[in-house]
Amino acid sequence: MSVRALPAAVALAVLLAGACGAPERESVAGKRTVVVGVRPDLPGLGLRLPDGGFEGYDVDVARYLVRKLGAGIRLIPVLAAERERVLLDGRADLVLATFSVTQERKSRVAFAGPYHVSYQDIMVRADREGIAGVRDLEGKGICAVEGSNAAERVVEERGVKARLVPAADYDRCVALLKEGELDAITTNDVILAGLAAREKGRLRLVNARFNEQRTGVGIRKGDLDGCEAINRAITDMYQDGTAARLIAKWFDGTGLDLTSVHVPRFEGCE
Repeated sequence: MSVRALPAAVALAVLLAGACGAPERESVAGKRTVVVGVRPDLPGLGLRLPDGGFEGYDVDVARYLVRKLGAGIRLIPVLAAERERVLLDGRADLVLATFSVTQERKSRVAFAGPYHVSYQDIMVRADREGIAGVRDLEGKGICAVEGSNAAERVVEERGVKARLVPAADYDRCVALLKEGELDAITTNDVILAGLAAREKGRLRLVNARFNEQRTGVGIRKGDLDGCEAINRAITDMYQDGTAARLIAKWFDGTGLDLTSVHVPRFEGCE
């Protein structure tokens, strides 16, 4: 080797050594403590309590799954717009935060499960008439929450020319709805059920039931061991009756159909 070629060879060796020594993120299946992102703003699903703790269906599911992994759990708050980001930057190992599985999202993060199948629905003020289905949203103001694509699906997939009213979160949507600044809120029926229950009769679901929603466990791409371990835990959750018990605990009396509770068809780990 010539003297002139030596610096280049040394530089290449340094780069290769750095690449070989680059740490890989540990599979969630082998962690002693699993960090899980949950919603802090959705009653019945993920809500932050005054003492700093969390409660809700997604929170209970997260605790069950992590316990099945044989690990401890640390919960962190994650709003809709942050769900992908906390996985990509490593702040969370898993996300259980009303995270619907879509092809677009699967290009950036992976999903285990889904652990729950629901439908998109519509919520209006209790005294509001004339909105019984998605077509009735034509020309109406509907809430478009940052990080959620539910309102956009009405316009783009259903071809309904509704007026999108932006909001940072569902609390703001509810305030706008009660103030008459918009006509309806549309998203997963379990989200709407929790909000309606909190409002104690002031808001109601119309039971439109369209656009099946497959809620998955967000996980980083490439963690096949972790994904498969979570899928086994989800299967156990349904087979041992925990899923039915948790669904009844959080949604009984909200108007949702709870008669059929079965293991959802998994996406498959890739």
